[in-house]
Amino acid sequence: MFLKQAVSTLLLSAAILANAQADVKVGVITSSTGPLALVGLPQKNSTPLLPTQAGDQKVTYIPLDDGSDPTATVKALKKLISEENVDAIIGPSGSPNAMGVIQFVAEAGVPLLAPVGTAAVVLPMNEQKKWVFKTTQNDDLIAKALVDDMTARGVKTLGFIGTADPYGENWSKVLVALAAEHGIKLVASERFQRQDTSVTGQSLKVLASRPDAVLVAAPGSAAVLPQTTLFDQGYRGQMYQTHGAALPDFLKLGGKKVEGTILAASLMLVLDEIPDSHPSKQVAGEYVAAYEKLNGSKPATFGANTYDAGLLLQKAIPLAAAKAAPGTPEFRAALRDALESSHELPATQGVYNMTPEDHSGFDERGRELIQVKNGTWTLLSRN
Repeated sequence: MFLKQAVSTLLLSAAILANAQADVKVGVITSSTGPLALVGLPQKNSTPLLPTQAGDQKVTYIPLDDGSDPTATVKALKKLISEENVDAIIGPSGSPNAMGVIQFVAEAGVPLLAPVGTAAVVLPMNEQKKWVFKTTQNDDLIAKALVDDMTARGVKTLGFIGTADPYGENWSKVLVALAAEHGIKLVASERFQRQDTSVTGQSLKVLASRPDAVLVAAPGSAAVLPQTTLFDQGYRGQMYQTHGAALPDFLKLGGKKVEGTILAASLMLVLDEIPDSHPSKQVAGEYVAAYEKLNGSKPATFGANTYDAGLLLQKAIPLAAAKAAPGTPEFRAALRDALESSHELPATQGVYNMTPEDHSGFDERGRELIQVKNGTWTLLSRN
């Protein structure tokens, strides 16, 4: 009897140990094809660079492409949850895509690390959004730097062109409040679809309002068209862009028509000008070098947002594994709690300090004021 009990105990202990050492499975959803490809492709290309070890836990990644289609995003996410039993998901690439899956990750209790622009995925915080963590700077952090610059330049009237989706809408909401606080009058506010091939009507309305400056709020290649259209129509006021324009193709597609543009974005764009004392410089430099070695080109900051999600998970997984075994609801809940407690974690985009109220976690170390000069990014000023 004693021997039988001892054997049973040993078998049970072995089973628990084997389960505890099971791989942590992470799904990665990107829009590496379709209209969002300029955002999603560097994210897909960054997936092989994600950390495969977190403490004693091996981490495996399951990449899927949603083709930029929000419906396909939902399908991919459900597949990862129901068929792959993933412990966390990185993605998707687009703000509308991310907004459409919040309900499902909350119902399944699976943490989502969303490398998207709109702060609406984490704000206002509620029972569903507490499962979402955002690896890009919130709109208000970026907007404050831009509006401060406008104020310093004496801008009194402002035109706005944004995408007709959560990204553009949240930017409009944030901008209206900040501009009013600084005595800047919003004289035109227009919307367009990301896939539009013409914004002539919208830009003519903005031009007719004769603003001192114009802000374009659009992610990826969509950021280029409103600005080049305004340039072709003769507008020569100061142009501003959000961090959604922080990719090499903005410079390539815009050419001389985007010269002088001001944006607030990641230090990664101007890494050589950032002092070595910045806590994120080394991490960003290592990522850029690894990406270039693997892909033969410089990464857009969108790829770095996915890489940062991996760094957050690498820090949080050992904490969760101390409480429960990977592959279980208890582990995923512990992983969510560990992500929420991320403190002073330097990554490529800045330093993360998550709280129950703030699932983005950036401060001023997560942005730089940058201007396009001679066809390249140039540090305009330190925060």
